[in-house]
Amino acid sequence: MSEPILSTHGLVGGYGDFQALYGIDLHLNAGEVISLIGANGAGKSTFLKSIFGMLPVARDMVRYRGTPIGGTPTHELVKRGIAMVPEGRRLFLGMTVEENMRVAIDNAAIPESRGQWNRERLFDLFPILRDKRRQPVEALSGGQQQMVAISRALLCQPQVLLCDEISLGLAPKVIREIYAVLPDISAAGTAIVLVEQDVTLAQEATSRLYCLLEGRVTLTGNSRDLSREAIAAAYFGGSHAVA
Repeated sequence: MSEPILSTHGLVGGYGDFQALYGIDLHLNAGEVISLIGANGAGKSTFLKSIFGMLPVARDMVRYRGTPIGGTPTHELVKRGIAMVPEGRRLFLGMTVEENMRVAIDNAAIPESRGQWNRERLFDLFPILRDKRRQPVEALSGGQQQMVAISRALLCQPQVLLCDEISLGLAPKVIREIYAVLPDISAAGTAIVLVEQDVTLAQEATSRLYCLLEGRVTLTGNSRDLSREAIAAAYFGGSHAVA
């Protein structure tokens, strides 16, 4: 079996004296899409931040292509091939769609002309952005802004894409449009870690699933094979139905 492109080993982390993660072991294979589910406060976003150099962790707790990278600054991780679509999108206001894209292009380790992703390919993936390319991002809908955020991350030419709640606050139709492109992204060789609260979305979009509860993995397995009852018990820590 080939080595995972990304893995965590007994990952612990948090904020100052507050510990939010307790010994997380996770692996992601090249081109794979996995999901991390759990209720608010389960530690999902903290986990992504710990991987992405936004919180201090021990070096051996995070590995990329077998190399320890825990605590590496975010800008160095981007150049190595890890990018993130943050919760809330965090686009550069006052700048157009294409100007937001240029920020990623100008800071990517691989030139756009030689990378897996370029603006034209992304405009094919999200056709509405071609029409909106010269509009300021604040004039876009929430779903369109999320498309810009995903495009900006992909223009960093990542081998691993961390997605934090990309469906949050969006209409169901828009969520379906965004989730529909995930197979195209993974088919191009970009592996994805998808943080998601919606269990159905997570199961349908990913090959494997991890459930967090109070900073611990309470369930993992093939997404389609896990029963609703098992997920409910892992998600809530008891016998509850999952909508």
